[in-house]
Amino acid sequence: MPLLKKQGMPKMKPRKIPLRRCTGCMMMLNKNSLIRVVKTKSGEFSLDFSGKKSGRGAYICPDLSCFNLAKKQRGLEKSFKEQVPVTVYEKLSDELNKNGS
Repeated sequence: MPLLKKQGMPKMKPRKIPLRRCTGCMMMLNKNSLIRVVKTKSGEFSLDFSGKKSGRGAYICPDLSCFNLAKKQRGLEKSFKEQVPVTVYEKLSDELNKNGS
C-alpha cells in the first residue's frame, strides 16, 4: 500500500446537510426528514416526498402533534401567503395516520 503525503493533499470539507424550518414546531431539521407541501405555478397543492417537484414549498415534521400545531397556527397559510385547501390537510393527516406518527 503506497504512503500518502500529508502536506500536498487538500483537505475535504464535510458536505453541508440542507436544513429547513418546520411550519408547525418552527425547528430547523434535516430536509430529508420532513414532508414537503408544494404549490405549483398553476396554483395546485400537492405532497412531495422526494423533495424534487418544482414550485414553492413548505415543510412539516412527519409528526401528528406537529401537524396539529401547524394547522392551529396556520403555518402553511403563512408560508404560501394564501389559503391552503382543506384537501391538502386531509391528505397530510391521512399520510401521517398511515405511517403511525
